[in-house]
Amino acid sequence: MSQWTASVGAQQLGRLLDAQYGRGTRSPVTSLNGRRVPAYRSLADRIRLLVLEGRVPVAARLPAERELAAALSVSRTTVAAAYEALRTEGFLESRRGAGSWTAVPAGNPLPTRALDPLPPEASGSVIDLGCAALTAPEPWLTRAFQGALEELPPYAHTHGDYPAGLPALRRALADRYTARGIPTMPEQIMITTGAMGAVAAICRLMAGRGERVAVESPSYANVLQLMREAGARLVPVAMADRLAGWDLPAWRQVLRDAAPRLAYVIADFHNPTGALAPEEQRRALVEATRAAGTVLVADETMSELLLEPDVELPRPVCAFDPAGSTVITVGSASKSFWAGLRLGWVRAAPEVIRSLVAARAYADLGTPVLEQLAVSWLLGTEGWDSALEIRRAEARESRDAVVAALQRHLPDWEFTVPRGGLTLWVRTGGLSGSRIAQVGERLGVRVPSGPRFGVDGAFEGYVRLPFTVRGPVADQAAVRLAEAARLVAAGAPVAVESPQTYVA
Repeated sequence: MSQWTASVGAQQLGRLLDAQYGRGTRSPVTSLNGRRVPAYRSLADRIRLLVLEGRVPVAARLPAERELAAALSVSRTTVAAAYEALRTEGFLESRRGAGSWTAVPAGNPLPTRALDPLPPEASGSVIDLGCAALTAPEPWLTRAFQGALEELPPYAHTHGDYPAGLPALRRALADRYTARGIPTMPEQIMITTGAMGAVAAICRLMAGRGERVAVESPSYANVLQLMREAGARLVPVAMADRLAGWDLPAWRQVLRDAAPRLAYVIADFHNPTGALAPEEQRRALVEATRAAGTVLVADETMSELLLEPDVELPRPVCAFDPAGSTVITVGSASKSFWAGLRLGWVRAAPEVIRSLVAARAYADLGTPVLEQLAVSWLLGTEGWDSALEIRRAEARESRDAVVAALQRHLPDWEFTVPRGGLTLWVRTGGLSGSRIAQVGERLGVRVPSGPRFGVDGAFEGYVRLPFTVRGPVADQAAVRLAEAARLVAAGAPVAVESPQTYVA
C-alpha cells in the first residue's frame, strides 16, 4: 500500500488559526500569559497548540514558508522564524527539498492505551474516574436474569452455540430499529460480546494489517488501541469546536486524499467530547463515505443517554443508507444498561452479517446465552425503558455534580457541558493532562489524560471526566484534581509515561 501523508494547505492553516485564535497571528500580539511577543513567536505558539489539540495532525505536511506568508499576510521571515522555533522545540521536522512535517517532541512513551481496571482493593481509597460506566440499574438487572433463567431450559437442550446470536434477541433488536424508522430484519443483526467485540469483528473482516482507518480526533481510547494492535494505520480527523459535531471539510479531504478502507465515528454523544452530530452532518458524511468507497462504522453505544428533555435526537446514521451498502452500525447494552452484561450487536446488510458470522468461528464463536436472554427479556417488557430512565436520571445528577464541583475548585478549566452521554472533555488550564493524571492518582483520584484519546500525542492539555460520581464524592474528586493541578503548576517532579511537552 502506498504511503500517505496528511497535508495542510496555506489557506486551510490560515482558517484554522483564525477560527481558533483570531487574526492576531498577522502582527505582534499579546500572548496567552499576558506578555507581548514577536509575531513569529505567536505564530509558532499557535501552530503548536493546533497540533497539541488535534486540529492539525501529527506528521502532517505544512505549507511552504512563502505560501503560508502570503496566506497570513506576514513576511516570509516571520514564517521562517516560527518554523525554526517549532523545529527547535521538537514540533516540526524538516528535510531539505522535501518540506516540513508536524511532530511531537521525543520523550517517554505516549500514554495511548486505555487505563487498566482499578484493583478492587483500591476502590475504597481512590476515586475512579477512569471508566465511563455506572452501576447496574436495580431492580431491573436482577429481574432480567430471573426472567432469563425461566427462559433457559429449552436452550439447555441445545449445543448453546449461536454465532449470529439468539433468534429472539436478533428479532427484538430488529424490531427496535424498525420502530425508530429504520426497517430492519433479524438477518441484519449479529450479537457480539460488547461493542468492542463488534468493532473487532468488523476490523478483522474489512481492515487488514496496514489498511487506513479514519477516526475522529479525539476518539474512544479502547477502540483506537484495538485498531493499533490490529495493525491499522489511523488517520485522525479533527472534531468541530464546542460540541458542534464533525468538521465536514476535513472529512471530505481525508476521504479524498487518504481513501481509508474504514471510518469509525460516534455520532451520538461522542466519547470523549459529548458532541451530538446534527442530522445534516450525518447525511453529508454518509454521502461522502459512499462516494469514496469507504465503509462507515457508526458506534451508537451512547445514543440512548439523552439527558435533556428539550433535545430531539437526529435520525441514526444508518437512516441515510437505505441500501445498507455504506454504513455498519454498532450498538451495546454497556452504557444504556450495565457494562457487566458485555453484550453488543452489529446492524448491517445481510451479506455483511453472513460474512461476520462466518469469520466468527475463528474468534469467540458466540455470545453467552444467559446474557442474551436477559437483554431479550428487558426489550420484551417495560424493563429496558424503565432501566433507561434510571440510568438517565443518575447520569444527569452526576453530570451536574461534576460540573458544579469543577466550577468551584478549578474555575480556570474549560469545557462545554454536553446534553447527553457520560463524558466531559476538559481543557486543563494550560497544564499537562498526563502530569495531572499521574499526580492525581497519587492523591487518590484517577483520570485518563487527553493523549489516550488521540493519535500520536495530541490533546496533552486535556483530561476526560465521566459522569460516574455525585454528591460529596464529586466534590472530593475536584478537590484532589485541584491539588494535583497546583502541584503540576508549581513544577513538582513527576515520573510520567507522557512526553516532555510544554502546553500553554
